[in-house]
Amino acid sequence: MTPGTATATPSVTTATDPRPTAPPRAPARPSAAAAVHSVSAATTVLLALVAIGAMIHEPVLIPPLAATAALIHSAPTLPLAQPRGVVVGHLIGAASGYAVLAAAGSSAWAAALAAGLTLAVLTLARTPHSPAVATSVVTVLQTPAPARFVPLLFGSTVLLVLTGYAGSRVRRKAPRYPAYWW
Repeated sequence: MTPGTATATPSVTTATDPRPTAPPRAPARPSAAAAVHSVSAATTVLLALVAIGAMIHEPVLIPPLAATAALIHSAPTLPLAQPRGVVVGHLIGAASGYAVLAAAGSSAWAAALAAGLTLAVLTLARTPHSPAVATSVVTVLQTPAPARFVPLLFGSTVLLVLTGYAGSRVRRKAPRYPAYWW
């Protein structure tokens, strides 16, 4: 692990129990420079996404995209932060949300069903990205028009990935993002 950065700690196994367990302690605290870098990069890209959404009069999914930005800029080596999970995961979340919305309408019950469906599809597609589950929930509850919303969501996720890529090259000691593209 690079000093001053928050990265994934490998899981621990024992001779008697080969299943991975959580590491014995929390990761090291990031340096002040790393924390400022991560927070400012995530905040800047989210403000840009809000501005774009306001200009085209389309709501942006700030809760799931904020969680995505936090993963990309604070834990860039985690599988949850990689481009495949980010871009494809949010598109799966939107598709699942729209499918449940068409079948069951907009309700908290339908949103919970969309969340479960999204998690199942993400698992089968090997695209881990927990914020995408929130995308399906928000899609069911806010019912945005797909023709305008899906391209905005796709562009937003690509922008998040590109800012993670650029941000990891600005600070010399930052871990490189992405760990893998696909």
